[in-house]
Amino acid sequence: MTDPVKISRALLSVSDKIGLVELARALVAHGAALLSTGGTAGALRAAGLEVTDVSDHSGFPEILDGRVKTLVPQIHGGILGRRDLPAHVAEMAAHGIEPIDLVVVNLYPFEATVAAGKPFEECVENIDIGGPSLIRGAAKNHADVVVLTDPAQYPALIAALAGGGTTLDQRRTWAAGAYAMTAAYDAAIAAWFSRERGDVLPERLIVAGRRVQALRYGENPHQRAALYATGGGGLVAARQLQGKELSYNNLADTDAALACLAEFAEPAVVIVKHANPCGVAIAADPLAAWEGALAGDPTSAFGGIVALNRTLTRAVAERIAAIFTEVIVAPDADTDALSVLAAKKNLRLLLIGPPAPANLVLHSIDGGFLAQERDTGQVGELRTVTRRVPTDTEMIDLVFAWRCCKHVKSNAILFARDGATVGIGAGQTSRVDAALIAARKAGDRARGAVAASDAFFPFADGLAALVEAGITAVIQPGGSIRDAEVVAAADAAGMAMVATGVRHFRH
Repeated sequence: MTDPVKISRALLSVSDKIGLVELARALVAHGAALLSTGGTAGALRAAGLEVTDVSDHSGFPEILDGRVKTLVPQIHGGILGRRDLPAHVAEMAAHGIEPIDLVVVNLYPFEATVAAGKPFEECVENIDIGGPSLIRGAAKNHADVVVLTDPAQYPALIAALAGGGTTLDQRRTWAAGAYAMTAAYDAAIAAWFSRERGDVLPERLIVAGRRVQALRYGENPHQRAALYATGGGGLVAARQLQGKELSYNNLADTDAALACLAEFAEPAVVIVKHANPCGVAIAADPLAAWEGALAGDPTSAFGGIVALNRTLTRAVAERIAAIFTEVIVAPDADTDALSVLAAKKNLRLLLIGPPAPANLVLHSIDGGFLAQERDTGQVGELRTVTRRVPTDTEMIDLVFAWRCCKHVKSNAILFARDGATVGIGAGQTSRVDAALIAARKAGDRARGAVAASDAFFPFADGLAALVEAGITAVIQPGGSIRDAEVVAAADAAGMAMVATGVRHFRH
């Protein structure tokens, strides 16, 4: 091994032609011969560059509709042969194998083909075989061989050529990136096969992400953090129009807000603080929804995340801007709204498109991670378990409360009235405590409101706290061994109670 390594022969075979010609011209200017295949070779020749086809170099033609073109000893031997081992050098000479010092490859667009909804067989044909083999071979032999897999890496190589060659540190960096890229490529293929088979939790679950940005820090300043994308769309693809860089906590809270917002088709606003909704409302228009959500807990809304499912207008922007807000996320914003928020330099404004396809929820534990499907359960068959049946108005609010409560950390009790939350008790170790907090938050607004509980009442004491607060109807899963005691307490208070048969724990 020598350092820096100069490049005498380069193999270029890319789907993405960005920067290709500029790189090739720099290589030729520094004495490198070019090997290539198919469309890449055509693009180089069209630019007036001299290039040798891989089949001419190897003496073996492309066969099987191009499935086999680089999988030959003359190519892989030139990449994998160690220049520091005399035996390798001798074998290469004996078989007429010439060293290849640079491999520039990016792969068939498998993920783009899948995303475009192409047929199964077309997706299979876009699984690259030769490309990953070239990349992995070059990365393994990075002591002597450079491997590039992304046009963004080309300028650094061009600069290295001008400086006399690449360093070992550069080659190791590119090799590490190459293995990460092929691993992610294989992960995408494995995930696609599992989805096609309907296997939500396969025997081997492979998670791969592309780093979108390094974050200033994680939940706390002493923790390092970064944002990774695992596919297309969703929050990761949102456009930030203004404000400071998004933090780890901003992103986590915004994700929680969007998950709750997705429950509603009508105009809705969700305010989130520390991953919990602190105000949710639906209304005839976004302004009324904002007022309803804010009234649910104006104290907690300070420094929160606001998500709405309609275009942000001047009127709504002015109201939101009147309190300290970390992030606003909406599908769009009109020009007047942008001018209002421009005065709030630190406020982050995100425009988000359609949500990403439902994916798994992962939680790391010591030595591994847990995986589960997202909780996309909707309101199903409801069963009245008390003597009194909810009124139509109560039932509308009960369904609304149930949809909101699903997004509150357990133990969770949520009060609602007229399509808006009026009190939320989140993340308590006792359901009674959650009920008392919701009652304190709601105050007088609890009287005549309804309540949702994310899981059953283990004792009647939690229900007693709701009765004391003035709640008239409750929705809860049911299923406790003391259900009869809980229902009896509701009947004694003249309360209506509906059982869902489904719980929504959120840890």
